[in-house]
Amino acid sequence: MPANRKPSQVPILALTSGDPAGIGLDITLKSWKLRTARNLPHFVLYADVKATQERARALNLDVPIARISSPVLARTMFQNSLPMIDMPLTTKPEAGCPDATNGASVIKAIDQALTDTMDGLTAALVTNPISKTTLYESGFKFPGHTEYLAHLAQRYSPEREASHPVMMLACQQLRVVPLTIHIPLRDVPKIITEDLIIQTAQITYRALIIDFAISNPRLAITGLNPHAGEDGALGKEDAAIIAPAIQKLQQQGMSVTGPHPADTLFHAQARETYDAVIAMYHDQALIPIKTLAFDKGVNITLGLPFVRTSPDHGTAFDIAGSGKASPESLIASLQMAAQVAHRRTLSHTAQTP
Repeated sequence: MPANRKPSQVPILALTSGDPAGIGLDITLKSWKLRTARNLPHFVLYADVKATQERARALNLDVPIARISSPVLARTMFQNSLPMIDMPLTTKPEAGCPDATNGASVIKAIDQALTDTMDGLTAALVTNPISKTTLYESGFKFPGHTEYLAHLAQRYSPEREASHPVMMLACQQLRVVPLTIHIPLRDVPKIITEDLIIQTAQITYRALIIDFAISNPRLAITGLNPHAGEDGALGKEDAAIIAPAIQKLQQQGMSVTGPHPADTLFHAQARETYDAVIAMYHDQALIPIKTLAFDKGVNITLGLPFVRTSPDHGTAFDIAGSGKASPESLIASLQMAAQVAHRRTLSHTAQTP
């Protein structure tokens, strides 16, 4: 904690454990152990206390746990113990063995953590990885974490216009946004429209200004087809849909270029020419960032009325409980959540008369 900041001013982050059979608990416990060495922001874990204690023992990690009734209590105890809001599970979890009977408890933890964030008790939401397959088996109706959070945002603030969540993957070398996310590749061309490109670019552009403190953002937009369509020889979408959308964004005064062939857009020299990339589909965006920063990337959701980040990896059931999981992506997610929350507070203060 900075020497000039009073305990009452220290922001608290809400952190969910994700699937209790995955590595969420492992990397959370490891991150808390590194709280001082990495100057981590204070966070509260929303998870089953007993399961967390058992995972700490299994990993041979000395982590005192403090069960608290409100996240604001974490300010005075974070340095000495891991503060937790107890979210009991239905079934005792076994590392590496996901259990659908715990699905409702996993969702309940997300709900409570977000409620506390929306109520201002926590400054941002950080989510450990969930298993969509396991949640589907328990009746989960949403394609993924991001879509569910957008639904919750609307439920908690029904007077707001429906959120359009935009997933950005970020690391030190690259920021990239997939225009389409969890859909089959064969459906991608049918989903891409001028309006979707424009809306996604506008949300990304605004986030770069407010959340990342970039005063004049530069966006690069990929093509859909090889060589961005090769003048129509390899596909019509680049010239018929993507290029007109870029032109309209430029007319709005935004610095936007493209459509660029994706295979030449991610090398070091090209990355110097933009602040973020909007890619047309999931793998076109995620392959380059996971190549550059496999265990340090952060998933940040733009376009929501709260700050949300998450490690850019999955549940890793195969190494859960083994001690092999790296906490680096979670550490980066915690640090980014605190930074973005601070910048949004400054922006809100500046706009308030």
